[in-house]
Amino acid sequence: MAPNETASPAIQPIADIDRIIHEPARLMIVAILYVVQSADFLFLLRQTGLTKGNLSSHLGKLEAAGYVDVRKEFVGKIPRTLLRLTGEGRDAFETYRHSMMQVLEDLGA
Repeated sequence: MAPNETASPAIQPIADIDRIIHEPARLMIVAILYVVQSADFLFLLRQTGLTKGNLSSHLGKLEAAGYVDVRKEFVGKIPRTLLRLTGEGRDAFETYRHSMMQVLEDLGA
């Protein structure tokens, strides 16, 4: 598409997609947290297949955006990191889902 052309109305909503959530690893994290009340770091590590460093980095971005709440605690002497979507994160994921479904539906018309 030439720089001065505009996107078709069917795909214009893609430009408005939340880029924090849209990145594949973060989308996977948010999708998992959306369906569970909370999860610990090791559970997310196993579910996503990410490395510890990658998972930590993506969680940091989601936390900075206000989408994920990170709580650290000890179980006995063992540290545990609990994660959950915030209300803002839940709303952002629902908006993301709705936008993507609308784009796909409009393309199929």
